[in-house]
Amino acid sequence: MNGFDWPSLLRAGVQGLRLRPDEFWRLTPAELRLMLGQGGAGSALSRSGLDALLEAYPDRQRGDGDE
Repeated sequence: MNGFDWPSLLRAGVQGLRLRPDEFWRLTPAELRLMLGQGGAGSALSRSGLDALLEAYPDRQRGDGDE
C-alpha cells in the first residue's frame, strides 16, 4: 500500500497525543513523526549541514560590522 494510513494516523494523533483535529491537520508529516517518537537520531543536523545553512543564510551581510 502506498501513501499514508490516515485513519490510524488520525487515531494516534487525536486519541494518543490528545490533539484536536484542527491541530492534527496543521502538522507536517515530519512533526507528526517526531511527536509519535519516530524522529530517529539520524535526523539531527550535522555540523557540515549547519555550516552550509549559515553560509546560505548569514545573520548579517559580509562587511557589516566584521572585525
